Amino acid sequence: MDDAPDFADFAANRGHALFRYAYMLTGNPHDAADLVQEAMMRLRGSWSRVHRKHNPESYVKTTIARLHISIWRRRRREHLVWEVHERPQPVAESPLDLWDELAKLPKRQRAVLVLRYYEDRSDVEIAEMLGISPGTVRSQASRALDKLRATVTQPRSLQ
Repeated sequence: MDDAPDFADFAANRGHALFRYAYMLTGNPHDAADLVQEAMMRLRGSWSRVHRKHNPESYVKTTIARLHISIWRRRRREHLVWEVHERPQPVAESPLDLWDELAKLPKRQRAVLVLRYYEDRSDVEIAEMLGISPGTVRSQASRALDKLRATVTQPRSLQ
């Protein structure tokens, strides 16, 4: 039995939502597109098994999250800058600025926040997806929220 039409329908119907999910994890549209493409290729290879036994969207989202984690584990290194800024970063003015601040977080912290608040996952589910303990999920979420709060609530006089 040929499952290609079912897969094509799934890809057409859920592609944009999967891209948005990947974009929330990466903060970069190009990296998000790469993650979705790789995850969809992996899904196509096991489509006959996955669409009968599992939820294909959940399978792809888990694959995207794991691919993302795998990439940032390999890329973990310092980012050098030419100039160190002494002034604090500006306060977030709008929700779009908040997304910019989210993109500045370390990748693990950003992934935890996206999975917790955007995907509404439990700490146990996040821990399984990222390959870390539930305690690490909680501590990473706490640190990330502290950083966001500090950035968003800076007094105007510091700028």
